[in-house]
Amino acid sequence: MDIAYKRVLLKLSGEALAGKNKNGIDAETVAKICDKIKEIVDMGVEVSIVVGGGNFWRGRYGHEMERTTSDYMGMLATTINGLALQDALESRGIFTRLQTAIEMREIAEPYIKRKAIKHLERGRVVIFACGTGNPYFSTDTGAALRAAETDSEVILLAKTIDGVYSADPKEDHSAVKYDEITYLDILNKDLKVMDSTATSLCRDNKIPLVVFGIDDPENIVRIIKGEKIGTLVK
Repeated sequence: MDIAYKRVLLKLSGEALAGKNKNGIDAETVAKICDKIKEIVDMGVEVSIVVGGGNFWRGRYGHEMERTTSDYMGMLATTINGLALQDALESRGIFTRLQTAIEMREIAEPYIKRKAIKHLERGRVVIFACGTGNPYFSTDTGAALRAAETDSEVILLAKTIDGVYSADPKEDHSAVKYDEITYLDILNKDLKVMDSTATSLCRDNKIPLVVFGIDDPENIVRIIKGEKIGTLVK
């Protein structure tokens, strides 16, 4: 079977794993996503995943919390999600490695670029947790960084909406969906696709981005098959 991409990085938000619950982990939702990840792995695609932590922790609850502390709490939340994904994938017979940007040797490998690439070449799914390992950087920036480091051909950015719009379609019903858009246009129009650091990193390293709706996990397979899903950012 012809595939559009050989090596991809899938960016999943924490909220994507929460399903309709909006927080925590919804086992049925995780199962549906992992079924589709298994499908593309079986097609010969090398897959890495960066996962967020917003289903457990988002921002500072209250103004008294120091930003660095809050960000480290978010990194720990991504590790919880990474372990859940690892368990779900391995129960489907997919060899998986969880790598964290902050050392937690008892539960995961520390992130090492060459080791991550070797895992991908051997058909293992690699899950990157803890973002970049630094406060003040989002998991979107972590996704852009890991995609550049592992020579991923594309970032598949899973969202709760089905692409990039001129405005928030939930608030502005006249918002127009883009089939294609450039990183520069996203920055100039201040579209909230990724944060500006992640957007600039993707632009500088010429990494294309496909923004799509994760409400239907089958979209992951459709993109790999070459179908025009969501919005292509290049």
